[in-house]
Amino acid sequence: MPTQAPAKAPVTVWKPRANRWAVALTVTLATFMEVLDTSIANVALPHIAGGLGASQDEATWVLTSYLVANAVILPMSAYLTTFIGRKRFYMICVLLFGISSAMCGLAPSLPLLIFFRILQGAGGGGLAPSEQAILADTFEPKDRGKAFAIYGIAVVCAPAIGPTLGGYITDNFDWRWIFFINIPVAIISLFLTNRIVEDPPHIVEEVKAQQKKGLNLDFFGFVLLAIGFGSLEFVLDKGQEDDWFGSRIITTFVVLCVASLLTLVLWEIRQIRIGHKPILDLTLFKNKNFAIAFLLMFVLGFCLFGSTVLIPQFVQSLLGYTAERAGLVISPGGFGIILLMPLVGFLVAKVDARILIAYGFFSCSAALFYMLNLNLDVNYGYVAMCRVFQASGLAFLFVPISTVSFASVPPGKNNDASGLTNLARNIGGSVGTAFLVTVLARRAQYHQSRLGDHLTSTSPSLLSQAGTMSHYLHDKAGMAYSLTQGRAMAQGSVVRQLVLHSTMLAYLDVIKCFAIAMGMMVPVIFFMSKVKGGRGGGGH
Repeated sequence: MPTQAPAKAPVTVWKPRANRWAVALTVTLATFMEVLDTSIANVALPHIAGGLGASQDEATWVLTSYLVANAVILPMSAYLTTFIGRKRFYMICVLLFGISSAMCGLAPSLPLLIFFRILQGAGGGGLAPSEQAILADTFEPKDRGKAFAIYGIAVVCAPAIGPTLGGYITDNFDWRWIFFINIPVAIISLFLTNRIVEDPPHIVEEVKAQQKKGLNLDFFGFVLLAIGFGSLEFVLDKGQEDDWFGSRIITTFVVLCVASLLTLVLWEIRQIRIGHKPILDLTLFKNKNFAIAFLLMFVLGFCLFGSTVLIPQFVQSLLGYTAERAGLVISPGGFGIILLMPLVGFLVAKVDARILIAYGFFSCSAALFYMLNLNLDVNYGYVAMCRVFQASGLAFLFVPISTVSFASVPPGKNNDASGLTNLARNIGGSVGTAFLVTVLARRAQYHQSRLGDHLTSTSPSLLSQAGTMSHYLHDKAGMAYSLTQGRAMAQGSVVRQLVLHSTMLAYLDVIKCFAIAMGMMVPVIFFMSKVKGGRGGGGH
């Protein structure tokens, strides 16, 4: 008789002592606060510059310093968790973020504010990847999509709410309160995290094993990572302002970035070969699903952050909206995402995640192509509707991509996977913003030149407008203007219209690029292996 195969041992699923949804809400609180801070200070820069006696250009370092520190810490979070434990690392990040927020609000000078923003970015950089890893370990694969939906609301909605909230606080109170509002949130988060969150057994065992080996930090890898990603963030943030490779500083930082990151890759491969804990676990990219999810998250960040900056900037610069009203244009999209995220979290457990992601990218691409109908006469409702249309696609992206990226990652590498996917989103956002600023400036010049070729002093349209303006001024203002004076005034008016329409066409060019980028991802998605119902390796 054939020998009966032994029955497989049942898989033991770790369950936290506290309610899982309480854990999810607790860790989302601090992450929402941190992501909000990436955009809340944008509209307050003129007030910060005026209050601290600095120029507008100098004040932009308030944003750059935060992003650079954030980019350095994001990929390191998994490495640091190995030595001190994930819960302790998360609480240290919340504490550092809260204290540095208070110091930012109290800063008496711009250099001190920038220093405290670096500390704030360092504290905030560890929050998002830690939360995502906590959710991946706390929830079973079949429920993971619902948990990521809560996280997705924080990550996607916070950048949209930031400018509106920042504008309201700055206009009605003082710019320092955009930092002070973080303090009570940090205190509540610390209290709840201490009471509710706990490390799973595999994290506890890993920390014990590392403590037995002794503290053996990879200082060389840390220096390479800090220089590489710090330089990259600096180049993306300051490139257009300093004319990219026309600036010796930008060129120097590009060389530093490329050299550091290439050396880092070779160094990390060596660390893995000799059995040391790498700062960046590059072996994850051997997993096809994770590698494609990394690319998708980068493109999502590219278009999400780029369009979140583009729409308020468009309505402010061309339609004359205030900062607060500009923020309100994208707020309906945020509410649309909040309403759709729970539905997406439910569908991830029932439907092939690739279909949801494909729908999300296709819908976003279609919405962006629809936005090509924007013009200088559009009203608030039309722009807000365009954003809602785009947001309906964004809601179908973050949760399924996160679910797929963790689906075949072993439990011990959830921290590494989370750090890398969050890095992809953040760097994608920085690239998207830099792309927007650069292409907008250069395409506006291009269109201005092309349109200007058709405008001469003898143009029938200019002569006609000169005559019309002369008669209008004579009839309405009771003044006798000559045709020459009318022509000069008409020419000034036409030039202003030329600049407005050139800028409008440049915005449409950027939107078209975002639409094409989103559309190109649809076929890429189906190179991934099928993941249905959130099942796969990943977590337990």
